Amino acid sequence: MNHSVIRFILGYVIGFMGIFLMLPIIVAVIYHESVWIDYAVVAVPCLIIGIINSYLKPKHSSFYLKEGFFCTGASWVALSAIGALPLYISNEIPRYIDALFETVSGFTTTGASILDNVELLSHASLFWRSFTHLVGGMGVLVFLLTVIPLAGGDGSQFNLMKAESPGPSVGKLVPKLKNTAQMLYLIYLGLCALEIILLLIAGMTPFEAINTGIATAGTGGFGIYSTSCAGFNVACQWIISIFMFIFGVNFNFYYYMLFHHARDAFRMEEVRMYSFLTALSIGIITFNTYNSSRGLFDALTKAAFQVTSIQSSTGFSTADFAVWPQTSRCVLVLLMFIGACAGSTGGGIKVSRFVLMGKAVHKELISYIHPRSVRKTLMDGKPVNHETIRSNNVFFGTFMLIFFISVFILSFENLDFSTIFTAVIATMSNIGPGLSMVGPASNFAFFSDLSKAVLIFDMLAGRLELFPILMLFHPNIWTDLFTTRKCKELKNAGKVLKCNPQ
Repeated sequence: MNHSVIRFILGYVIGFMGIFLMLPIIVAVIYHESVWIDYAVVAVPCLIIGIINSYLKPKHSSFYLKEGFFCTGASWVALSAIGALPLYISNEIPRYIDALFETVSGFTTTGASILDNVELLSHASLFWRSFTHLVGGMGVLVFLLTVIPLAGGDGSQFNLMKAESPGPSVGKLVPKLKNTAQMLYLIYLGLCALEIILLLIAGMTPFEAINTGIATAGTGGFGIYSTSCAGFNVACQWIISIFMFIFGVNFNFYYYMLFHHARDAFRMEEVRMYSFLTALSIGIITFNTYNSSRGLFDALTKAAFQVTSIQSSTGFSTADFAVWPQTSRCVLVLLMFIGACAGSTGGGIKVSRFVLMGKAVHKELISYIHPRSVRKTLMDGKPVNHETIRSNNVFFGTFMLIFFISVFILSFENLDFSTIFTAVIATMSNIGPGLSMVGPASNFAFFSDLSKAVLIFDMLAGRLELFPILMLFHPNIWTDLFTTRKCKELKNAGKVLKCNPQ
């Protein structure tokens, strides 16, 4: 493995972490909070490491998918571990495992919390929780591709972007991958800014609008109030609902619309299916909760908010849907599995994977009816290769395996099945709230440290599409790291040994 490029990327991630931590310091100064010292204690060493690292260029610039996956997994673990320190040092979250849970939930845009009363946090920490959603939504490594001259060319950069971007496929919108990353971030930040402006017009304070806007953009769901979004007026709730839906759409759709490729945009089967599922779910829940609501508009408003929140994996709430009728809860749990579109900031298994799975099942049925027929699987009018179908099947199998193992481990908590089942799917799909004891009116504080560790793993695995995190546990990766280092030592000693330079 290429140690120098791994060190270089991780160093840049830590350096930018120092820059990110400067923002809550500014917020603390504005609100005259002494907590800025605790953030500075963490930010300064990160900045120093980043500055030193910028002068230590990698000896070999190229790296492959293995390094890309390893860098992605290691970067997110480092981000989370460092990001939890200010919350722990300031004693706003006294236990480190809880601070780590909160920070991982933030960066992975899950929104699951261990806090009973978020209003007790400082303004700086409230902002930091929301800002982690903005960083994690599009991905910190995708962000790095937009701002640093990462060596290795588009091939190496593609391996890095593929490892972090959500969905079964990653492609370039424009000839250079760096320009693609920049275009995606411009769309991302532009939509976020638009939402913040609309929320200000609708009556939110600047602090409320900024925190809610960046949390929505990352489809995260950390609120600055214990009631989440229930305290905001109806206009604000509808604005948030619309933007939760928008951020759950594949960003390629917006690129096509902005650059006069409307035909390609509306050919995207995933976006059409995502829109259909959203509308259908809103209709079912509106009808199902009508009798317990204050009229049709109230039922529609709450249904639209919760459906877009769950399907986009944002996790905001305006009602305790854990007490809704069984049919409504069933719809929401199904949406937790399905999730948003690939190429969005949303979580879940992704709509495109279910579309591909449906096409594969249909193709298999046709092969039984017409054994000699040869049919291609098409997506958006283009043929899908066998490797994509195979990867899709492997992802489904791996997702369910991790899901059931996590449910089994949490079963030792001796809690009701609804709590355990939805706690796992809510974290793996980066949703946030589940049902029963982990519903929108509750939190995850009551779980044991072991269960929290499992849920932390689930959040990271879900956000990173499973394999970058799983790779960190594969013994061959660590063997390669040790073997490569040993090869260098033997070569320096003048001994002959056949070594793999990668």
